[in-house]
Amino acid sequence: MQTLSTLLIGFSIFSIPLLAFTHFRHEHYQGQAAAQAMGIIVLIALLSLQLAHFTGLQTGADSIHSPYYQVLLFSVAPTFYLFSKPLLQATTEKLPRDLLHLLPILIAPFLPFQVAVTVAFVLGAGYCVWLARRVYAALHQQRRRFQPVGMILSAAFAIALSVLPLGIGITLLPENVFFTVHASAIGLVLLLLHAALSIAPRLTTEIAEVARETHTVSTLADVDCETMLAEVEGLMQEKELFRQPDLAITALAERLGLSSQQLVELLQTRLGKGFSRYVREFRVEAAEDMLVEEPDTTLQAVGLSVGFASETQFTEAFREISGMTPGQFRKINLHG
Repeated sequence: MQTLSTLLIGFSIFSIPLLAFTHFRHEHYQGQAAAQAMGIIVLIALLSLQLAHFTGLQTGADSIHSPYYQVLLFSVAPTFYLFSKPLLQATTEKLPRDLLHLLPILIAPFLPFQVAVTVAFVLGAGYCVWLARRVYAALHQQRRRFQPVGMILSAAFAIALSVLPLGIGITLLPENVFFTVHASAIGLVLLLLHAALSIAPRLTTEIAEVARETHTVSTLADVDCETMLAEVEGLMQEKELFRQPDLAITALAERLGLSSQQLVELLQTRLGKGFSRYVREFRVEAAEDMLVEEPDTTLQAVGLSVGFASETQFTEAFREISGMTPGQFRKINLHG
C-alpha cells in the first residue's frame, strides 16, 4: 500500500501542473472566469496536500499536524463547489453570498487536529452528495452522449465517497493508514480525471452547454428555426466564420439577431450538439481538406488557418472528432 501511495502521490505532483496548463485555458472557460479561477485554486490545494502527504509519509517530518494542513483540508470542498456550480447550473452570475462557503476555512486553524479532519470530511460528504445530484440532473437525459466519460466520473465519485467515512472516523484508525489511503484516493481521482479529459478534452464546456439546455425554458417560440438554422450554416460555410479563433457564441448570436440562449437551444434541439462542438466540426472538416490538398503545410499552420488557437488544441479537437491525429489522417489519405 505504501508503494502504491508513493506512486500516486508522485503522479499527482507532476500531473496537477500539467492539468492546470492544458485544461484550465481560457477557451475551455469562456464566460466562466470565476469557475476557471476556482478550479485552479482546487488544484493548488490538492497539490499542497499531496506534498504534505509525501513529506509526512516518506521523510517522517510532521507536515500534517499543522494549521496549514487543516486549512488545505477545509479548502478543497468549498472551492470545488464554487468551481462546479456555475458549470452545472449554466450561469455566469456571480453571487457574493456564495463566498460564504469559504468561511469555515477561517476557523480551520483553530480547531483541534482530529476535530478539524472530521469536520472537513463531513463537509466534504455534503458537497459530494450535492455534486453527484447536480451531475445526474444535468446529464442523465444525454447519458449516451457522455457514457464513456460518465463511467469514469462515476468511478471517481465512488473513490471519493469511500474515503469520506475514513476521515469521519479518523480516531479509529492509525493515522499513517488514514493518510496513506487519503493520498492514494487523491491520486486515483486525478488519474481518472486525466482519463476523462483525454476522451473529452472540452468536457467542462460540454457539461455547461447541456446544463444550460436543461435549466432553460424554451426560448424559440417566436423563432423560425429552419430559416435561422440555414443562416447559421450559411455564415459557417460561405463566410467561414469558424476560422476566427476568438469566435464567441455571443457575437454569432448577435449577428443573427438572437440571444445566446436561443442559439444554444437552436443548435442543441435541431442538431443535437453544443456551440463549441458545432464550430469544431467545421474547423476539422476544413482542416481535413487542407491536410490532403496542401501536403507541405505544417500541422500548426493548418490548425491556425482553420481557427484553432494552438497546435495542441487542433490535435485534441481533431482526435476527438476524427478518431485520429492530423498527422495520421494526412498519412492515411496521402499514402494509403
